[in-house]
Order: sequence, then structure tokens, then C-alpha cells
Amino acid sequence: MKIASIVARCLLGLIFTVFGLNGFLNFIHQPPPSNPLAMQFFMSVSQSHFAAFFFAMQLIAGLLLLSGYFVPLALTILAAELFNILAFHLTMSPETIAPAVVAAVLWILVFLQYRESFKGIFTAKPATQP
Repeated sequence: MKIASIVARCLLGLIFTVFGLNGFLNFIHQPPPSNPLAMQFFMSVSQSHFAAFFFAMQLIAGLLLLSGYFVPLALTILAAELFNILAFHLTMSPETIAPAVVAAVLWILVFLQYRESFKGIFTAKPATQP
């Protein structure tokens, strides 16, 4: 399982590093979405500069995963990113959801290796500081 987690971590890191960079450099051209609502969403996100923040977080988390440092932090950042990506595809572009599902499965494989780092957030009544 450890080797699968390392491979998944590297693949996930590579995916988010490449697509984070692509958000700034636009070297992978994508066709416009077929859904007009999705096109409005993309226009709003790009014109408000929210996309720059989104791509910067993808790039940072991807580089952290590739380096192997702060992996739980990278997983936390990517959990929010993946939620938004999956929500977009489920609601506005379900025909192109496959890459998002692959990324989510890779995220789960990496998370399983680092789940001890997250055990505190799954406590129903966490301890408080005195």
C-alpha cells in the first residue's frame, strides 16, 4: 500500500502542478464548455481574479505533494479544490467528470497513507486547551 500511496502522491502532485501552471501559462488549450451556464461561471471566475487564487493553490499543493513535505497541508488544500471541481462537473458539466473522479481517487489513496495526521479532526468532542 505504501508504494501505491507514493505513486498516487506523485501523480496527484503532477496533475495539480501541471494544471496549476496551466492556469497561468495556458499551454494546454481546452475547448469552451458546451453548457452556457458553465461558460458564464468561467467568465465570472476569470474576470473576478478568483481563478488566479484557485490555480495558485493548485500549484502550491501540487508542489508540496511532489516534494513530500507538508503532505497533510497539501491534502487539506486539495480537498477544497477537489470539492469545487467535482461540484462544478456534477452541476454544470457532468460529461467531463472523469478526470476529476480520477484525481479524487488518487487523493483518497494518499489520504489513507496520511490518515493519522487527520485523526484529531474526526473527534466528536475534541480536547480544549486549559
